[in-house]
Parts: sequence; C-alpha cells; structure tokens
Amino acid sequence: MAGQPGRPAVGIVSDIVLQRHRLQEATSRFGLDVCFSGDPDRLQGYPEFPDASLWLITLEDEADHPVLFDHLLENTEAPVLFGLDPAPKPGSTDYFRWERRLLDKLEQSLGHIEKLDSAAAIEELANEQPQTATSPTLPHWIPPASADLPAEEIWILGASLGGPAAVKTFLDNLPPGLPVGFVYAQHIDNNFTEVLTRVLGRHAHYQLKPAENGYRIHNGDVILMPVEHEWSLDDSGALLQRDTPWPGPYGPSIDQVLLNIGDHYGARCHAIVFSGMGNDGAIAAPLLKAYGSRIWVQESSSCGNSSMPDSVAATGCSVFCGTPEQLARELVKTIEESCLLKGRQKRDSA
Repeated sequence: MAGQPGRPAVGIVSDIVLQRHRLQEATSRFGLDVCFSGDPDRLQGYPEFPDASLWLITLEDEADHPVLFDHLLENTEAPVLFGLDPAPKPGSTDYFRWERRLLDKLEQSLGHIEKLDSAAAIEELANEQPQTATSPTLPHWIPPASADLPAEEIWILGASLGGPAAVKTFLDNLPPGLPVGFVYAQHIDNNFTEVLTRVLGRHAHYQLKPAENGYRIHNGDVILMPVEHEWSLDDSGALLQRDTPWPGPYGPSIDQVLLNIGDHYGARCHAIVFSGMGNDGAIAAPLLKAYGSRIWVQESSSCGNSSMPDSVAATGCSVFCGTPEQLARELVKTIEESCLLKGRQKRDSA
C-alpha cells in the first residue's frame, strides 16, 4: 500500500471487515492513501509499524483488544480517531452524511485535504482550442432565446477538481440562444476566481458572471457562485447573498446550491455534476429529483477525479451519464424535444 508523494496516509484498524472496507473506500474518495487496513491482531503482528499520518480505529468491543492502544502509543505519535460511527449502506443519504462527518474529523487532524485546480492548470485552458471544428448551431425547432429575459429553466453545474476543463468543454459545445440559464458551483481557491471567469468565457457563447445581489438569472447566463458566503434566491427569483458562510467543509456547497435554487424553481431546476473529489451534491440530489428535476453526471473515465459524480450516480438519481461533449449534446436534444412538445400542444389546443 505504498502512497503517492505528498498525500497523507491513514491506517485503518477494525475487527469488522465491512467497516474496514467502507472506511478504506471513503478515505480514498477524499484523496488519502491507506498504508494499513486490518484487524488489531494483524497490526500487532506487522513486521514494521506503518507510517500513517492518522489512525482510524473502530472496534466491535474494545475489551476484546486490551493491548491495542498501548501498541499504538508505543509506536506512533500520529493522532488516533477512535469510536467512529458505523458506516451505513453505501448510496444512501445516511451514508453520505456519515462520509461528510468522517471528512470533518479527518480535516480536524490533517487540515484541508480536498485537492483543487491550481491557477496554472486553469490558465492552461486558455490556450486550448475548442474541440468542435465548427461552432455549434441552434437546431431549427428551438426558437432563439432573448438574453434580455429571465430564464425559465436553470441548470446547476457542480464541479471540483478537474471541473474547469470539463465545464469549459461543455460550454464550448453548446450553441448560442438556448432558453436556459446556468448556475456554476465550483470548488476553487477564492484567489483564482478572476482567472476562472476569464478563461472559461474565452471560447464559449456563455459568459461567466459573478453573482450580484438582486439580479435575476437570464437566458445564456452562467452565474458563478462565490466561495465565501452562501447565496440563495428571494421570492422573486433574484439572487440574494446571505451573511453566513456555506455549510460544510467547502465553498460553494454544491448540496446547498441545489437546495437553494431548487427551492425556488422546483421541476424547472436541473443539475449536472462534473469531475471532483468527495461527495458534494450526493445529499441534495435525491431531494432535487423529488421535484421532478433531471440529474446528470459526467462519465467517470473523462473526469480528472470521478468521486463526486460517482457519488451522485450511486444515489440512483442520475438519468444520464456522459462526457462533457455528450452532456452538451444531450442538453440541446432535451431542449429541442421540449420545444417540439410545446409546439404540438399549442397546435392541438388551437
């Protein structure tokens, strides 16, 4: 279990095989290496004590292993987390809440562990040309939407590590004039917001805009959610900055963005979860789906890190999975089918 340079390593000790397995999966999802995973007897018989930055201990009955903690104290100065809650069934909301609590505890000992895109990685995107040979055109059956009008339908784009590249490709493959607005929730260092805004708008018909108090999201907008404070919508659908930080370990919280936007738009709010570490979005996705919303995810092999879209897919809420290019084509197709249906309904009622 040799780790990668620069990545913290954890040791997992449990006499419950299922808990070891789930702890190993969860810590790996957060970008940590596992240098040991086994029961207390295996650790005590290990020829060379593993070099872990943190130990996770969960036992069915600690009285069954009286020498374990003395063995740990004698061999390591790394912090030890003991008495972790048992992991619920994977894919359930309870599981993702458990995973989020585990992350909080890990970060209390190890500091910020989610890897984010660097400014240099985002700058590199500026030199890439769109992969489409010609600019996408709006299908005949979709009437061009006016950018002067508020959007009736909103798509939330959630992403973390690898997200800027994926979202840029997605936007580059959309034709102008679609009757939708976008809200972009990207885990990012706040110092890189200007770079992200400039780079992602270079080749696309859809320009990133910072969120502004009182602004209603219009057709063609891509509203970038700020990192520091939570944002929601007022009763009229206008953006509203709150005084409180985003809940959870990272800003913007994709889960909270889904809840806040979905609470106003209901079934007219949809989401696409792109590349990223962790499980942000997995808790709110089932609630958004209950409105009748569409939940889509980026296909794993096209992600810089697939943990986040994989987590959302594990909830059973996603109805489409594809590369950024395929997601763009599916969006255009979905809007075209909706326009055709509305036209048919108008003719039938005439």
